[in-house]
Amino acid sequence: MAQLLLDVRDLHAGYGRAEVLHGLSLQAEAGSVVTVIGPNGAGKSTLLNALMGVLPARGEIRYRGEHIARRPLEDRVLQGIALVPEIRALFASMSVQDNLQLGAYRLVREGRRDIAALLERVYALFPRLEERRAQLAGTLSGGERQMLAIGRALMGEPLLLMLDEPSLGLAPLVVRDIFRTIASLRASGVTILLVEQNARAALEVADRAYVLEMGEFALQGAAADLAGDPRVVATYLGSARPAASPG
Repeated sequence: MAQLLLDVRDLHAGYGRAEVLHGLSLQAEAGSVVTVIGPNGAGKSTLLNALMGVLPARGEIRYRGEHIARRPLEDRVLQGIALVPEIRALFASMSVQDNLQLGAYRLVREGRRDIAALLERVYALFPRLEERRAQLAGTLSGGERQMLAIGRALMGEPLLLMLDEPSLGLAPLVVRDIFRTIASLRASGVTILLVEQNARAALEVADRAYVLEMGEFALQGAAADLAGDPRVVATYLGSARPAASPG
């Protein structure tokens, strides 16, 4: 069995007195893609924000074997955890390249000097960003902004990359490119926790999957198995066609 990078047990989180997540347990092996699918309001974004330290949470969160549930967001970033939120949160008045370079601040703080090499890796993943390296982030298309948000997170060389609805509002061709990038990142050894409403695309690229409903995991297992589960097919896929392997 591969080594667990993330091991979450009995996680509770919410907003004030309103608990949204009710005792979730989730595991992600190093170098795998784990997806969480489910309807709007199920608590998917709350889960990522709790793991990132944006929201207070109760329960056990082990990352690389260490308890991090009480550690602040800044510490989790320094340990190699990155979150690309649904809102993307770019600096609109700064250039594409300046946004990317900001993503490497953890490495700069550690004395790394190979930031130019990191930039080239991101540009290799997203050639469109290199073409627009001097363009203001606020003038990019929706797909380009998503590429930039992911690229900026990758500039920190995260071990765990959490993506919140990366396909939201994007054209089908752009969605295909985003998911091809996710598959490529997995091949390079990055562990990805993917929250998605596009269940079909998520299950095609993932190794393991969880179905989150009303703050609890209704189903979990190998992504290929869930893609063929009658309940998942009926509720989230809309047809009996099994998921295909990513190209």
